Amino acid sequence: MDLGLTDRVYVLTGASRGLGYATAECLVADGARVVLSARDADAVAAAVARLGGPERAVAVNADLSDPATPQRLVDTAREHFGRLDGALVSVGGPPRGSAASATDEQWRTSFETIFLGTVRAVRTVAAALTDGGAIGLVLSTSARSPVPGLGISNGLRPGLAGVAKDVADEYGPRGVRVVGLLPGRILTDRNRELLAAAGDPGLALTEIEAGIPLRRIGDPAEFGRVAAFVLSPAASYLTGVTIPVDGGALRAL
Repeated sequence: MDLGLTDRVYVLTGASRGLGYATAECLVADGARVVLSARDADAVAAAVARLGGPERAVAVNADLSDPATPQRLVDTAREHFGRLDGALVSVGGPPRGSAASATDEQWRTSFETIFLGTVRAVRTVAAALTDGGAIGLVLSTSARSPVPGLGISNGLRPGLAGVAKDVADEYGPRGVRVVGLLPGRILTDRNRELLAAAGDPGLALTEIEAGIPLRRIGDPAEFGRVAAFVLSPAASYLTGVTIPVDGGALRAL
């Protein structure tokens, strides 16, 4: 199936590695062009080089907590590639720990980056999109079911899922789609950190995989393929939904 991605242009935040980078790989492989942003300048530059350099990708060293970042990304896409067709908005995970044990400063910092940074990016990108544009929000299965030890995520992700639904209603009449993506256990650096924190990573992985119907942790490319489809014209009647990419781990229908 042709996803219709040839020469389309997407902005991806937090995309020097992990799920954002995996999505960028899939988009570029199908003919799209990408603007990647991340806080680590060297890491995002290296990611762009792996994707084929300036003809296919361009790097922006930026942080979503900076109010100027979303417009910088929009402007870069237009200046470098001449158009913008959508975005994948992803930010790093918040600190580990229960909701009750998190400090005010941890909550405040996480809200500024994860919640407000995402909302601001969606609002800015959507204003620049025309009919056929699409925005994907990388959330977490914690948007539907709390994940033990990730209290801040459990607090913020469900709110972002609600925001995604709300803005999908608002932007739908303009032909702009908004979809939430809910990755479960996928072998990113973030999940490696969580496994390491368990004390016995091997045992922790075995226990996690036992709770996944497919009996294995996911690969970033498996998320990337879903995200690329969601952003593509092939998914043109898909909006206002959240899609788990979790091997069946969520028990809700």
